[in-house]
Amino acid sequence: MTPPSDAQIAIIAETYRLLGDPTRLRVLLACLPAPMAVGDIAKAVNASPSLVSHHLRLLRAARLVRGTRRNRQVFYEAADDHITHMLADMIEHAMEDGSKDSDT
Repeated sequence: MTPPSDAQIAIIAETYRLLGDPTRLRVLLACLPAPMAVGDIAKAVNASPSLVSHHLRLLRAARLVRGTRRNRQVFYEAADDHITHMLADMIEHAMEDGSKDSDT
């Protein structure tokens, strides 16, 4: 694997900084199974629609979600499979049993 450039390192660091907010992470996770409208995301994460909209604006700017307009509503989903796989891997890592010993 080629080492990332400084600009790419900055993008990766910003992505993880954005995902460091628990509500924002919940918003992104809510968008993984299927595209969702703001109101549905708000209910799923137990937050106000205005707060969810704010988080979605940041997630869109970071290219983590994309919105598709259907009539008067915008439905949000993960921007691509890379985002889905990254989150799935992180969830799997968090759920691992910590009893596995290393070779130390």
